[in-house]
Amino acid sequence: SLSVLQALEDGLKRADADPSVKAVMICGENGKFSAGADIQGFSSMKRNGIALGPIVSLIERSEKPVVAAIEGIALGGGLEVALGCHYRIAHVKARLGLPEVTIGLLPGAEGTQRLPRLIGVPAALDIITTGRHVPATEALKLGLVDEVVEENTVEAAIRMANKV
Repeated sequence: SLSVLQALEDGLKRADADPSVKAVMICGENGKFSAGADIQGFSSMKRNGIALGPIVSLIERSEKPVVAAIEGIALGGGLEVALGCHYRIAHVKARLGLPEVTIGLLPGAEGTQRLPRLIGVPAALDIITTGRHVPATEALKLGLVDEVVEENTVEAAIRMANKV
């Protein structure tokens, strides 16, 4: 939603400008990282001059380490946000994917570029073209996430941020 995109942008800019902040952790709410964009909100986001792609690029360009704490699902734009992060921690029950292809859309926030760079072209093409949801353990084997935990994902992501 527009409010989530604005909060991500504002929060990252504040963190980057604050010398006391050493790292950033991005998480979702209620046991879910993000199910992606609300398709009905696409036109209002364009009218308001805010889009997911530039925000993901802002995350990626951050000089401070950014860690994604992935619980539940990271799908579509949610996975694209995670791909912009420098590190990704996933709960063992998490699922990741780019399912928008199943309704005739391509990922629009550069997920089709970041995913192959991270896990290689063959594995990325499978995920991009099928829209399948990848379980966390497979995502770890592919290199899509850096760590899979059975415990509190947010705490694990904070530990990772402190470590790096």
